[in-house]
Amino acid sequence: MQYLTQMQAAKAGAITEQMREAAAREGVDAEWLRAKIALGEAALPANVHHGALVPQAVGAGLRTKINVNLGISGDSRDYDRELKKARLAIDMQVDSIMDLSNCGKTREFRQELLRISPAMIGTVPMYDAVGYLEKDLLDITAQDFLSVVEAHAREGVDFVTIHAGINRRAIEAFRRAPRLTNIVSRGGSLLFAWMMVTGNENPFYEYYDDVLQILRAHDCTISLGDAMRPGCTHDSTDAAQIQELIEIGHLTKRAWERDVQVIIEGPGHMAMNEIAANVTLEKRLCHNAPFYVLGPLVTDIAPGYDHITSAIGGAICAAAGADFLCYVTPAEHLRLPDLDDVREGIVASKIAAHAADIAKGIPGARLADDQMSDARRRIDWDEMFALAIDPRKAKEYHDSLPPGEQHTCSMCGKMCAMRTVNQILAGEQIAITCEG
Repeated sequence: MQYLTQMQAAKAGAITEQMREAAAREGVDAEWLRAKIALGEAALPANVHHGALVPQAVGAGLRTKINVNLGISGDSRDYDRELKKARLAIDMQVDSIMDLSNCGKTREFRQELLRISPAMIGTVPMYDAVGYLEKDLLDITAQDFLSVVEAHAREGVDFVTIHAGINRRAIEAFRRAPRLTNIVSRGGSLLFAWMMVTGNENPFYEYYDDVLQILRAHDCTISLGDAMRPGCTHDSTDAAQIQELIEIGHLTKRAWERDVQVIIEGPGHMAMNEIAANVTLEKRLCHNAPFYVLGPLVTDIAPGYDHITSAIGGAICAAAGADFLCYVTPAEHLRLPDLDDVREGIVASKIAAHAADIAKGIPGARLADDQMSDARRRIDWDEMFALAIDPRKAKEYHDSLPPGEQHTCSMCGKMCAMRTVNQILAGEQIAITCEG
């Protein structure tokens, strides 16, 4: 039998080729993964038109995935530069790339990205609406918005962020309790403006069944966007955020009823002591659907270092049960990231995801750490570089101030603890002096 979506197949008890590939990559049983997808506790975003895709599953019991954001903007339409970022992300084996293009030749850029990327591709159709339709925001109709969703799904995008939860009830909660930073989601702010000026309900909420019909036809996963995510630690876990999350939980079930897979997007800024509770809330209100978070950033005063504030929050969040981390670069809040920023953001996010996988007890997560520790004991630099999350940087740091002897580093030299103990255990004589 031909199934339209991975979830439809999973509900019918069928294991697809994509499920087998993703399960093998995770080191889990394919039947176990199928059951998770049937329940909605895991998602396998795999648009039928994305031929270059290497299938990846996201959800409970699976390796924490990471996403990279890039795309063309009005102030920077350098297509080659954005494709270089994409190729860097692919070379660094990220799991997902979100194309956030909002101006210029967005369709051509998206199609090239789909052609070259084995990673999942996500988009935010709301971002693209103005550029794609070549209309002013307030001239766009509800059906226009849906046409952009259909175009993205038809081209092969694996998941789309749809801000369907910011309906009139969510806006009422927001207006009753004003925030320090109001609405910081770009898609959310555009919808808020459109709703306020036109007087209409959120088109993605009002015509949600039509959205699901479009996505089901192409097996495009819906990532339910958090338009009311907090933009600072002051605003976290407030009424607007929770009201929208309640709406998203309802929308999750409606999507599953139509065999459309769901990912839930989570908060962007949050104090460390609130993170675990937010994961519990999302999992409870959204029926254990996979949780995708931007950061969260745990302080608001580190511009230039927000890849670090994000990695701290991301590690805590994923250890508490989040499944998917969106990277943050040092350029966050400041400018469009360059190639070096992208690399730094990917590495920080990988560290957070890997640390969380160890804490969660994901099968095989600690293996590379044990191998690294063994290589350090043997002082095998080449093996240490190969095992590093960022081999290039590790080697550059080591080689920038080389040691006098191969089996040491320039910090400890002949006083290297590993070297000393290795020699003693091997029955060798040691001579430790301070020369020069």
